[in-house]
Amino acid sequence: MSLVEQLLNVGSGVVLALIVGQIVYPLFGYAVSVKDNLGLTIIFTLVSIVRGYVWRRVFNRLHQRKVGWA
Repeated sequence: MSLVEQLLNVGSGVVLALIVGQIVYPLFGYAVSVKDNLGLTIIFTLVSIVRGYVWRRVFNRLHQRKVGWA
């Protein structure tokens, strides 16, 4: 079930980021097309996925060390 959960999490995050980007970027003086917004959203999403994976590996490793010492 965790794969489905993560797919829904990432998918809903992308949709939300696209909507928020179209609203927020102009408030800061940036004229961003839908295409550019999509590109930025994809980049930030990929960075977020990698970040989440790295932290998951770090904490799994820490947990393994802790269990190994017990």
